[in-house]
Amino acid sequence: METWEFEAELWPWKDATDAWIFVTAPPEVTEEIREASIATGPPRGFGSVRVEARIGTTTWRTSVFPGQEGYALPIKKDVRRREDLQVGDRALVSITLV
Repeated sequence: METWEFEAELWPWKDATDAWIFVTAPPEVTEEIREASIATGPPRGFGSVRVEARIGTTTWRTSVFPGQEGYALPIKKDVRRREDLQVGDRALVSITLV
């Protein structure tokens, strides 16, 4: 399975809460994920694509969601705590389709 790695800044959904924090895959990674996901079958709800993500030593399964600037990857609170990440920090992210 293909894996993509990129660095991105953590950003909050709607600025109102830290419950939903994301990073956005750059355009070239977004396009490659979109092309690779076509082979796995029809898209899931909201056009999401199931992935395994890794930041630092923390790995988890989730989905990426299409947005205007690229696929958005939710960064769970537990991941942010383990990797000592806050909104505005940059993280090295690895994602693999599952």
